[in-house]
Amino acid sequence: MATVSPPRSARRGRRKPMSEINVVPYIDVMLVLLVIFMVTAPLLYQGVAVDLPQEAAEPLPQDERDPVVVTVSRDGEYTLSIGDDPDAPLGMDEIMDLVSRVMRNSPETPVLVRGDRNVAYGHVLQVMSTLRGAGVPQVGLMTEPPREQQ
Repeated sequence: MATVSPPRSARRGRRKPMSEINVVPYIDVMLVLLVIFMVTAPLLYQGVAVDLPQEAAEPLPQDERDPVVVTVSRDGEYTLSIGDDPDAPLGMDEIMDLVSRVMRNSPETPVLVRGDRNVAYGHVLQVMSTLRGAGVPQVGLMTEPPREQQ
C-alpha cells in the first residue's frame, strides 16, 4: 500500500516555534515614555524648591566658610550678613547684587534665610526667589531647636 503524504499547503502552515522575543514593540513604548518624561520634566520644576526643616533639625556641619545669612524681620525688612553694615535694611536689587558677587567668587558658600516667626510667607518666598536668581544653587532655612517642655 502506498502512503499518502499530506498536501503541500498543510506542511507550509506548520512553523517552528520562535525562541527569540520580539523587542520592537517594547522599544516603541520606551520611546513614547521618554518623550512624555522629557516634555513633563521641566513643568515639575517651576517655583522654588524648599525642603522644610522638621521640628528637631540637625545642625549644619561646620565649614571653613561663613554662611551668607539673609534675615527677614517681622516688618518685612531685609538685612544681609555681609557688606559694610550688616544691620542696614537692603532692597532686593542690593541683595541680588551682593550675593551674586559672593557666588561668583566662592560658589560653595552656603546661603541661609532667617525669617521671623511672624513674617508673611510671601516675604520669605521673595527672598528665596531673588537668591535663586543670584545664582545660589541651594537655599537653607534657619530654625531654632525646640525648647524642652517643663
